Amino acid sequence: MLKQIMWILWPSFIAAGIGVGIIFTLIDPMELVVLGDRVHVSRTAIYSLGFFVLWTVAAIASAMSCFLATGSDTFRQH
Repeated sequence: MLKQIMWILWPSFIAAGIGVGIIFTLIDPMELVVLGDRVHVSRTAIYSLGFFVLWTVAAIASAMSCFLATGSDTFRQH
């Protein structure tokens, strides 16, 4: 079971790191506007939130790929 979890979390971690690097190279976190109002938090908080959001999205995509590639039997505990 741990092996399957690592199949999902490790590639999604790498993808999130690359994604954050690309996104925040193009976008300044201090210029973000949400619902017409500027975001008033630190750069570190925005970078962290962005990383965890991307990691979650990439982990869901990776889990779906593993599920579809191997079938549901691999993820069931015997």
